[in-house]
Amino acid sequence: MIIGVPKEIKNHERRVGMTPATAHAYASAGHEVVVETAAGAAIGYRDADYEAAGARIGRDAAEVWGAAEMIVKVKEPLPEEYGYFRSGLLLYAYLHLAAEPGLTQALAESGVTAVAYETIQLDSGALPLLSPMSEVAGRMAVQIGASYLEGHHGGKGLLLGGVPGVAPARVTIVGGGIVGVNAARIALGMGAEVSILDINPERLRQLDDRFHGRVRTLMSDAHTLAGAVREADLLIGAVLVPGARAPRLVSEAMVRAMSPGSVIVDVAIDQGGSIATIDRITTHDDPIYIKHDVVHYAVANIPGAVARTSTQALANCTTAYGLRLAGGPLREAALADRALARGINVLGGRIVCQAVAEAHGYPHEALETALARGAGIGA
Repeated sequence: MIIGVPKEIKNHERRVGMTPATAHAYASAGHEVVVETAAGAAIGYRDADYEAAGARIGRDAAEVWGAAEMIVKVKEPLPEEYGYFRSGLLLYAYLHLAAEPGLTQALAESGVTAVAYETIQLDSGALPLLSPMSEVAGRMAVQIGASYLEGHHGGKGLLLGGVPGVAPARVTIVGGGIVGVNAARIALGMGAEVSILDINPERLRQLDDRFHGRVRTLMSDAHTLAGAVREADLLIGAVLVPGARAPRLVSEAMVRAMSPGSVIVDVAIDQGGSIATIDRITTHDDPIYIKHDVVHYAVANIPGAVARTSTQALANCTTAYGLRLAGGPLREAALADRALARGINVLGGRIVCQAVAEAHGYPHEALETALARGAGIGA
């Protein structure tokens, strides 16, 4: 199979779909890898490094997209890339389609088969391709929040960990999954007072054991959440519903009750955001806005700020599934691996992920039905 790796074009997105090492893995499996020139240059991967690994270099995006049977990306295609879509193309990337009506429509109308990193899910419920970026985003959310609590950034002028005789900042994390755990680790390490809210009491027990009682665990009901948000100096949205739009758990009234100069970092913005006042996606160039005297950070590609670390962590996890997809046919790959099958969101233009179909009012076709009728690549 011819596999294309285009350069990412999202604002400040310096990650790349393959490292030279993972390009070598695809090439060693007999695939032709075409990497757009300078795709990895921003993080120290030269064209020559990819060529030494067995890839060839495409002069521009049009060449890479045009030659490829399968595209391996990091972030979802932007509107200027929709023109490259065509029937029979396989797209493998983070897609977050429940929050992307335009992209969903473009994929459906073009006949592309789209496999989303974030919905590849093991029987245990684990999300192996989302986990590494959730780890990065969770850790960075605290670093970011600590920075914006500084007065010259609009914050209330708090040092996250305080000093002897001065209380530390209060960090409230909504969601006890991978993002929440990693945020809590960093916040505790910086000396903050940390609370985690979740709707699953068993998960709260696990978190209490994991952090040896150093984190305050709270059952997330409307009353408790309102109180925890009100007292937060730094609020981190860490809610995830696999494949679906994030629920808006924190209301505008809750945000209004926060003290001036508090900071919100909503990691769930990739999937629509979990904070009612997060009404737009921001960028690394213009990352914040202030509403109700609260600093809002809503950058959708947080891990892109540490692109080399993120690229390596992501490629380590995506390659095994990517090789299964490239090895095809798709029907056999999906039937042999239920986790991979859950990653298929669009198959030959049909929406086969129920959460995405429901988010945008599309008819949902069961994956098994679509595969049986021969939709998609190699089916």
